Amino acid sequence: MVDTTPLTRAVEHFADRLRAAPQSRLQRGAAGEALELARQLARWTQEVESPGSEPRQLPDAGMFAAADQITVAGNDLALVLTEAGQVEDAVRLVLDAQGRAGV
Repeated sequence: MVDTTPLTRAVEHFADRLRAAPQSRLQRGAAGEALELARQLARWTQEVESPGSEPRQLPDAGMFAAADQITVAGNDLALVLTEAGQVEDAVRLVLDAQGRAGV
């Protein structure tokens, strides 16, 4: 079993920053970046769980749900990763998205 703590910590940190961000920052793109990240993480999880299946798209639940969406998607992904390199790649995705979101 691989240690996914770095991924869950990165996701939790990004989610906390989104929750603390003013509405104006969310509207200027932070929520959109978070949603795109949540969708990437959810797709990755689906590809691991059901290879060859058509991935379902995570719906846009609104800017105030973006933090929860990345938390759920990140924790779901953490459950299916099997290699340290995958965890590193996932952490990089989270950190890059957080940087683009500006939070």
